[in-house]
Amino acid sequence: MTSTAHPPSARSPFGDHLRHWRQHRRLSQQGLALEAEISTRHLSYVETGRAQPSREMVLRLVERLGVPLRERNALLVAAGYAPMYQARPLDHPDLAAARQAVDLVLKGHEPNPALAVDRHWNLVAANAIVPLLLAGVAPWLLEPPVNVLRLSLHPEGLGPRLANAAHWRAHLLHRLQQQIAATSDAQLQALHDEIAAYPFKEDEADSHGAAPASHIAVPFALDTDHGRLNFISTITIFGTPVDVTLQELAVESFFPADAQTQDVLGRLRKAN
Repeated sequence: MTSTAHPPSARSPFGDHLRHWRQHRRLSQQGLALEAEISTRHLSYVETGRAQPSREMVLRLVERLGVPLRERNALLVAAGYAPMYQARPLDHPDLAAARQAVDLVLKGHEPNPALAVDRHWNLVAANAIVPLLLAGVAPWLLEPPVNVLRLSLHPEGLGPRLANAAHWRAHLLHRLQQQIAATSDAQLQALHDEIAAYPFKEDEADSHGAAPASHIAVPFALDTDHGRLNFISTITIFGTPVDVTLQELAVESFFPADAQTQDVLGRLRKAN
């Protein structure tokens, strides 16, 4: 994948930020002007700094451009206005209900593994089953902040134990590309480039009885001390969040793709 252009710095003028997002969304000035119901001339003046946008205009433009909440704050500040969206840690008292909801989802998913990650795929929380599947992982990969993409694909992580390494790697890289397209996040781009360079073995899953490829989901096939475990996964996000942390939070739940995997997970839960 070709790297996206780096976003402007925090001190860059509003016009630079706006131009970056317009070009990132592959819109012409005329196209964005039509979307925002303003004149192309006025939009041009805003981009070049000849006109100062109102707060309402900034919010209208970022809405039409689908700018994530964190970056909306940056554009508001660049235009001379206070940030609109708070970015509080998940353990903040005001987010207690959200944290409780995440914990309930994770706990309720047992004996199946489930975890919550932030925008950069750093582990926020996990249920009791997840650590039971990490035997043999290099200790440094489990030191906070634990990046779950690095953990799952690194040669010292789960990478050598993936029975369908090529398919799972391609799936994760595609998801990263989608995130980068949505957020223009340089840190995500660096993570993409890092894991894309990891060596991986060609898939031999079909000859070893792994779950067949699905038309609805990419399977996650993992060789463990308990045999091969086959999963499909789902992603849960908060609907219409107004907090940066909640917009960037995702819960990934793994479901057994066959009876053997379901049985192993049940036994692991009872034993622990």
